[in-house]
Amino acid sequence: MTLRIGNASGFYGDRFDAVREMLTGGPLDILTGDYLAELTMLILGRDRARDPSLGYARTFLRQLEEGLGLASDRGVRIVTNAGGLNPAALAGAIRELAGRVGVPARVAYVEGDDILDRSWGPGVITANAYLGGAGIAECLRAGADVVVTGRVTDAALVTGPAAAHFGWTERDRDALAGAVVAGHVLECGTQATGGNYAFFTDHDVRRPGFPIAEIHADGSSVISKHPGTGGAVTVGTVTAQLLYETSGARYPGPDVTARLDTVRLTRLDRNRVRIDGVRGEAPPATLKAGLTRVGGHRNEVVFVLTGLDIEAKAALVRDQMERALSSRRPAELRWTLARTDMSDAPREEEASALLRLVVRDPDPEAVGRAVSGAAVELGLASYPGFHLTAPPGKGSPYGVFEAAYVDAESVRHTAVLHDGRRIAVPPPAETRQLEGCEQPPLPEPLPPGPTRRVPLGLVAGARSGDKGGSANTGVWARSEEAWRWLAHTLTVPRFQELLPETRALPVTRHVLPNLRALNFTVDGLLGEGVASQARFDPQAKALGEWLRSRHLEIPEMLL
Repeated sequence: MTLRIGNASGFYGDRFDAVREMLTGGPLDILTGDYLAELTMLILGRDRARDPSLGYARTFLRQLEEGLGLASDRGVRIVTNAGGLNPAALAGAIRELAGRVGVPARVAYVEGDDILDRSWGPGVITANAYLGGAGIAECLRAGADVVVTGRVTDAALVTGPAAAHFGWTERDRDALAGAVVAGHVLECGTQATGGNYAFFTDHDVRRPGFPIAEIHADGSSVISKHPGTGGAVTVGTVTAQLLYETSGARYPGPDVTARLDTVRLTRLDRNRVRIDGVRGEAPPATLKAGLTRVGGHRNEVVFVLTGLDIEAKAALVRDQMERALSSRRPAELRWTLARTDMSDAPREEEASALLRLVVRDPDPEAVGRAVSGAAVELGLASYPGFHLTAPPGKGSPYGVFEAAYVDAESVRHTAVLHDGRRIAVPPPAETRQLEGCEQPPLPEPLPPGPTRRVPLGLVAGARSGDKGGSANTGVWARSEEAWRWLAHTLTVPRFQELLPETRALPVTRHVLPNLRALNFTVDGLLGEGVASQARFDPQAKALGEWLRSRHLEIPEMLL
């Protein structure tokens, strides 16, 4: 009685042919697609502002021109959050498509996440609560072939179908928690099958296949992929994805709070990893909501500094620019010098460093022509070798993501069935206040011995990402001995020492012994979120790789 759920999209813009690949590559019961991220909601909000009939992921509709018939022929049902800000419009467009291509399809959708009509203050473009999978389950129980949602949790695309298939209720918390963990592994697509993986040289990851979760009635699952597809499913790839954009042992959601400290991973066979042991607790009484708004306007100029006297050249142009902008100084000027230059370099590019200026202000004029003009006017009057990576533009608006929390009872979670009936989805009958977990005991430390100063990444993997303005970095060891060393060595002070950008920010460490992993949350590293582009790596995607590249004393026995 296994339910095979595959995923064909980890973000809006993922591999277009993945829908066909997943539908033709092997057996499936459910095909999901995750199209929504924090930045995506802002993009869709701008679409909707231009045309109220839009606000959904139009790529998905194009994928269905072929995929709808393939799914119908194979008896695969489709569940996706591609509805974005307008699930009703996407559902209507799919019905029209089904009629045009002659494929019978019962299309349902879930709504109620849009809470923009509340008092959020000025400038808010989108406001959406993260719903659970119960509405999806109602649609599937009523016979829907395609279910479209707006903002649901990424894991809801798995918990909804699993609850419908196995008849789970909200009291089946361990089973639901297992499905949440499986959903979290699937949600980012090929990140579970070797994409963005720290030890990528272990496998051929040129074109990784998309992941599948074989869900069982008790909530346990096996992560796999279609035969013949690229990449790999290993304990390591699954661990990496489990640590992505999570924090502590409790992983709260609208369906259940999953205990990540209870997850067990077991390699069953090549490209097959079992997940079991997951425990669940009642969900919190509140739902997370994501708000996006225009934060102001920004501009960027990148100066190329070549050869000798890099620091002096940077100081000169910085002084010249700030003098030129002194009469109407933008609210924020941020300078970053990236020393990418090499001494005695054989190529000009390798002899060059990049000086990046980012300006922000509520007034577009303050970051527009005043900034670009000042940079261009220095063309013949600044440091030797003056040039820019690109002509400076006129500036553009940037977005801000903000998390809020609303009472679950105040959100009208509604399943709109394929026959037009509307089913109100009640909030969970039992909730609990979210609280932290006691830190588990650490393993016995390694005995003293000789060490060598080498990169951390020789013995540990990492994956990092963003949640609003915070960054998360999960670090895991590949052996029990390396875990015994890592758990005692990579403390918060050591983490901040290795990553100086984090020294002035709150950093929290969480210990997950079952995964042989540590998870660090850095509050405020990303400013006001990815849309604001506050730093060079605005989503902290490479923060973990920077950490792995840092050198420290590592026991020789681990090397």
